[in-house]
Amino acid sequence: MNISLAAEPIFHLGSFPVTNTLIMSWLIVLVLIIFTFILKNRIKEIPTGIQNAVEAVFEALINFMDSVTHDHEKSKKFFPLIATIFIFVILSNWIEVVPGLGTIGIYEHIHGKEVLVPFIRSSSADLNVTLAIALISVIGTQIFGATLLGFSKHLKKYISLNPLYTFVGILEIFAELAKILSFSFRLFGNIFAGEVLLIVVSNLVPYVAPLPFLLLEIFVGFIQALIFSTLTLVFLTMATTEAAH
Repeated sequence: MNISLAAEPIFHLGSFPVTNTLIMSWLIVLVLIIFTFILKNRIKEIPTGIQNAVEAVFEALINFMDSVTHDHEKSKKFFPLIATIFIFVILSNWIEVVPGLGTIGIYEHIHGKEVLVPFIRSSSADLNVTLAIALISVIGTQIFGATLLGFSKHLKKYISLNPLYTFVGILEIFAELAKILSFSFRLFGNIFAGEVLLIVVSNLVPYVAPLPFLLLEIFVGFIQALIFSTLTLVFLTMATTEAAH
């Protein structure tokens, strides 16, 4: 049993290491692209089957967003970003319940020891991935704020001729940086801890014991994706609301 905090490289492209979490991220993106193209070519005026299920999920998501923004037009503008984050994160989280986690891979000699480098590892258990999603969330919030409010109005939240407002603006800048750390470490910590739990339990009692933990991780994966996307939506709503309001 080998537990690594960092993602393990499977192969190298020149000097660039391609890790198991990066491969899983590429796989998720590829699956989503293929699924989208197939669904697009089969869209019907009266939805059936998978189209009906997708529309039901999207409708539930947009209704949930309306309850947060209280502005349907804003919800429609935010929907592509929020839906993308939610779908990508939840699929990244649920990879950890795929059979073979931590048990299927290649043996490599690391620091004089032969260890198993798994092919299947949740991309959310890689701090690089969660940090990248957090950056997209925070930078996207600033872009939407500047676009919907206007660059000058958005900038006034951080810079002002009034020294008191300028001090508050500096605190806001630090708050934005804190969001990046909070987003990335919260998601990484929860998924990595669940991954370690599943690996340990699977090695100790490989058949019946992991089942309740698998169900727990499915629930935790959903909750973490919901929290990440909801907080992004809340910050988007705040960023696109004028300070006077």
